Amino acid sequence: MTRTARCLLSAAFVTVPAFVSSSARADDTIKHPGDHPQYRVELEPHGIFAWDPTYSAWRNVGLGPGFRASIALLDNGFIPKINNNVAITFGTDFAIHPCGGNCITAFFFHFPVALQWSFYVAKNWSVFGELGPDFIAGWYNGACGGRGFDCGNFTVRPAFFAGGRYHFNEKISLTMRLGYPMFTVGVSFFL
Repeated sequence: MTRTARCLLSAAFVTVPAFVSSSARADDTIKHPGDHPQYRVELEPHGIFAWDPTYSAWRNVGLGPGFRASIALLDNGFIPKINNNVAITFGTDFAIHPCGGNCITAFFFHFPVALQWSFYVAKNWSVFGELGPDFIAGWYNGACGGRGFDCGNFTVRPAFFAGGRYHFNEKISLTMRLGYPMFTVGVSFFL
């Protein structure tokens, strides 16, 4: 190895760790309460990947559209020393599930209502947890021996999610959530 190459390699070993550590120290967003998008309402159209709540998980998956609205309740959440907020979130999700046997198709409307606790962990990233009930109305095509949507049910199940957002700017983010009873991917608009 030439002397020039050794000098460049040594400089890289000294400079890169210093740059990385200063970048990590610079992005301590979580330690700055209130350093997040200020909004009253978050509107989130999304697509869903859900499983039929009347069967065991993932036995009968379905797809569909959905929409969530979240209203900010507390700007600096339950832990005032870190960057977090609390909102109530509610919406409608619609899923079409193909099924076997006598049932041709099942349709489910989900009406989740949850408490959402968000943590702003970096300049462009936030994570959140949601917990609350999911009100579910379902209809089955041909499941009860008749023609058309002759069977239906209504149930309430727990809904819990963990999610994350990549904030493009103060007003728009890519939002994903995973939990029971679905996985969603959408775009959030902060108003």
